[in-house]
Amino acid sequence: MQADGPRACRFGRRWYLNNESWHPSVPPFGEMKCILCWCVSGETHCQRQECPSSACASPAARDNPCCAKCR
Repeated sequence: MQADGPRACRFGRRWYLNNESWHPSVPPFGEMKCILCWCVSGETHCQRQECPSSACASPAARDNPCCAKCR
């Protein structure tokens, strides 16, 4: 039996359409802005944002709160 179209994904209590992306919400922490999830034909894939390696002793905050930069 064939499906009529691409399948949606369920993540937690929500459904997401095929090719839709979102930042997951994890209680009690809330939305995880440094992680991106997306739906591909009924399968959920998630990945943490990749940051350039920091080769300094005391990293500082940068415009992107998911990554650190040297002072």
